[in-house]
Amino acid sequence: MSIRHGLLALLERGQMYGYQLRAAFEESTGSTWPLNIGQVYTTLSRLERDGLVRPLPESEAGQRPYEITDAGRADLALWFATPISRTDRPRDELAIKLALALTTPGVDVRAVVQTQRTATMRALQEFTRLKYASDRPEDLPWRLVLDAMVFQAEAEIRWLDHCETSLVRHRPAGSGGRAGPGRPAEAEADRDGEEARR
Repeated sequence: MSIRHGLLALLERGQMYGYQLRAAFEESTGSTWPLNIGQVYTTLSRLERDGLVRPLPESEAGQRPYEITDAGRADLALWFATPISRTDRPRDELAIKLALALTTPGVDVRAVVQTQRTATMRALQEFTRLKYASDRPEDLPWRLVLDAMVFQAEAEIRWLDHCETSLVRHRPAGSGGRAGPGRPAEAEADRDGEEARR
């Protein structure tokens, strides 16, 4: 999620100061991506530097609201009109972790997969619980965010199942007939028996 464009979208609704922006951001996303106030003010400073927002005079309570500029509206409109590229998204840390686990001596890759599956299942259950906690029309924005997280968790579980199946079939070159990581000896024996019968 682009915090920069998230704040611009919120300011398109009207003038807000930092704490209002943080609260509105978390309300819009169902608190699935909590922001700390430092992130908000750092991002506002950059937006101001780039001419996308402007600060307004402080209120009597000492709060300084911001408003979006015409340049900010143009930048926001371009963001909404541009599809998100796969290269724009963060690296998939889990895929990198498993790839490294496969090539790091002494790592039980199956245990890594099982630990992740357990954690992802718990997260999926929590997302599902939150999704059905309320069906008010005003909750639709964050319910859509939760839907995306549910789908991502389901896809991750399917991918972990695929990884486990691949581990069972994996036989490193030069293993000399021994069962490879994640390949049971019985499966090796069955395969060797089939080859002998050919």
